[in-house]
Amino acid sequence: MTDTYLNLVNSGFTKKIAQQLGLPRPAVLRRFRPGQPLLDGPVLVLGSGADADTVARILSGTSRAAAGTAGTDGVIDPASTIPGWDLDVRRDPAAGDRYAGVVLVLTEVAHPDDLAEPVLALGSVLKALPAHARIVTISRPATADEGPATAAARQGVDSILRSVAKELRAGATGNGVVVADGVPVTAPSVLGGLRFFLSTRSAFVDGQLLDVDTDGGALPLDWERPLDGRVAVVTGAARGIGAAIAATLARDGATVVTVDVPAAGEQLAAVANRVRGTALQLDVTAPDAGTRILEHALARHGRLDIVVHNAGIVRDKLLANMTPDRWGSIIAVNIAAQLRINEQLLTSGDFTNEPRIVALASTSGIAGNRGQTNYAASKGGVIGMVRATAPLLTAFGGTANAVAPGFIETDMTAKIPPVTRQVARRLNSLQQGGQPIDVAETVAFLASPQAGGIVGHVLRVCGQNLVGQ
Repeated sequence: MTDTYLNLVNSGFTKKIAQQLGLPRPAVLRRFRPGQPLLDGPVLVLGSGADADTVARILSGTSRAAAGTAGTDGVIDPASTIPGWDLDVRRDPAAGDRYAGVVLVLTEVAHPDDLAEPVLALGSVLKALPAHARIVTISRPATADEGPATAAARQGVDSILRSVAKELRAGATGNGVVVADGVPVTAPSVLGGLRFFLSTRSAFVDGQLLDVDTDGGALPLDWERPLDGRVAVVTGAARGIGAAIAATLARDGATVVTVDVPAAGEQLAAVANRVRGTALQLDVTAPDAGTRILEHALARHGRLDIVVHNAGIVRDKLLANMTPDRWGSIIAVNIAAQLRINEQLLTSGDFTNEPRIVALASTSGIAGNRGQTNYAASKGGVIGMVRATAPLLTAFGGTANAVAPGFIETDMTAKIPPVTRQVARRLNSLQQGGQPIDVAETVAFLASPQAGGIVGHVLRVCGQNLVGQ
């Protein structure tokens, strides 16, 4: 679905009129293309202490304990030495410099007084940030164990990040990596999360905090093909977000099994052919859906490593007008099917090679939405499901997480009345709807080896929707 307003205010004569009238001018977001540099300019690393120094070394050159020698599975041992990211790193703001990225390493703050220096240093460069700049905080969670002052400072970091993200313009974003106590900043998921947020893969992820719970996972040998050798299943893959997820996983190196209902068989086959994968016509609500998915993957590809639960439907009605069939069909497809498939996979004994489950939730499942009590229940259920499923996978080096899209330009949102659709597009910090690829990039990150320390969480892809954090 094309956003005509966005195109008009970013082109030719109408751009000038929009400027003169002071109309909102959402930027055309810069999205990932293979081969592009991580950043188009220098990165400023703010913060003091050993963690800030370590992050600066990793970003600029060779660093110990960041990652290194590749094993036979194509991932890198986080305990060895590798080249850094070869970025132009600066440690102090300088007048006239324009930074493509700013990383605030605030893991060692112990009192709210500690926030002033690094945060005001960030403020001093905000006006000079170029379009599509990236701000990323690295901090620790606010827990009672650390005492009131430290908890206050750490919680302050979260709120600062969300507030700064709402001040950014021209496609710039702000996000944070929250690192559990005892987990080093060199852990794969800390570095993986930092790289994801600095990159154009996270174009529509804004104002979000990514929790890293463990030092699990590993950094890939090739950042552009982190899924080499992995086999992934994507449900609801015949069109829209599902098709974008299948294409993105394949681009990142995975062999993809596309799944959708028999009625979508022709479209499904086309997607499978494009990604050089295989197609399985299957209703995910079938009692043996999980078993059939696993059998197909093993028979055709010899393994199954990643399951993306994307299949979903909507049957919107105000609760006062809700019928049992509308309620029941939503629960059956959007959450009960996922629970059944997961159970069959987890008890099979064949889903144990650092498995990844990534499920599609929704901002409606977080904040609720008028006329969507059934949908919100199912998507809230997805969030609860991954939280409880993740610990069941840790013994195998696996994870379960969710992605919660906001307003995404799909066939479904194209059916929303025009005025409502325009309002929905502007109700986020980036003032536009996302694209299916934005969801797909986030799914691919959570399915990757470097996300192994992210256990049972939800990452929103909503441009920092102004309702429900």
